[in-house]
Amino acid sequence: MALNNNKKVPKTVYVGMSGGVDSSVSAALLKKAGYKVVGVFIKPWDPADDPETDWGIACNWRVERREAMRAAAHLDIPLITLDASGEYKEKVVDYLLSEYRAGRTPNPDVMCNKQIKFGIFYNWAIAQGANFVATGHYCQLKAQSLKRKTKDFKLVVSKDKNKDQTYFLWNLKKEQLPHILFPVGGYEKEEVRKLAKKFGLPNAKKKDSQGLCFIGQIDFKKFLSGQIPLQTGAVLNEAGEIIGHHDGAIFLTIGERRGFVVEKKTPDQKPYFVIAKDVKKNTVTVSSEPNKTKKMNAIFEINEINWINEVPRVGQKYQARFRYRQPLQTGQFTKVTQEEAVFCFDESQLKPSGQSLVIYDGDVCLGGGAIR
Repeated sequence: MALNNNKKVPKTVYVGMSGGVDSSVSAALLKKAGYKVVGVFIKPWDPADDPETDWGIACNWRVERREAMRAAAHLDIPLITLDASGEYKEKVVDYLLSEYRAGRTPNPDVMCNKQIKFGIFYNWAIAQGANFVATGHYCQLKAQSLKRKTKDFKLVVSKDKNKDQTYFLWNLKKEQLPHILFPVGGYEKEEVRKLAKKFGLPNAKKKDSQGLCFIGQIDFKKFLSGQIPLQTGAVLNEAGEIIGHHDGAIFLTIGERRGFVVEKKTPDQKPYFVIAKDVKKNTVTVSSEPNKTKKMNAIFEINEINWINEVPRVGQKYQARFRYRQPLQTGQFTKVTQEEAVFCFDESQLKPSGQSLVIYDGDVCLGGGAIR
């Protein structure tokens, strides 16, 4: 799909440039396509700037901004710094802490995209006169009908299925889609690397970031423990016997196989997985055969819902996942509205409260909600 069909009057696109390869290649592709490109580095919240709390960690945003500046200079485009640190703290950090204290485990990248990249940044860019906002996400937008003057778009998985990021973007709004571009969504990651080299980008060999969306490469548990104190608790087997210990039930997610110590095990013991947790008692229950446990559940209730286009139908088969890169699982809705829904999987699952349940119809991401 052509990125720009209007060669006479260049459309303006504000590109979120993080300093990474994907967003830099996105800016390069858009400039090549004839757009007037403006790079924007979104300044995140930095724990080091909080005078009241010693988080014991710091954000590397200055390093990332320098990388973005180098890429922008190479492409001969301006780079603006948008200070969203206050919004990051209020809408992402405080939300995460609140959810963890309640015993739920939300996904920080989902909240970053909802509140910052396609919240604060999107609204600001459009107000500045941008025709489009672009990011380096691996996903695609496809028009439902080429006959309409105002096209309706669907959010579709990327060409590179292994890198697909639609799971993190289920909060996009229908009215936003005509003003969003995902330039690398039609490429494999290897192709993007080759394009970065072809464009001569200074960060062409930079490794992908694996850290928190708003801080960088730090230990998530260390970040949380800055506000939620570690508290040793018991690890239980399904019979209720104490077989180990952990540093806090709050920090553990249903289905997780790390973050706790099992002391009573045999040399050929299979890995243990968290199948339940009690935040009030500060205990977690584990099993080496999670697929056979009684804690499995086929019924998932969700709220904080967003349907990108139409509301899914009750009784129709869809696919869903509640973890990034998890194989899609089939099921159907027994209840679905704009506010709440009940999704019934064909096969029972371990239910991680707070995670995003994202719904698909084939390659189309329909939206989702937070598991309760």
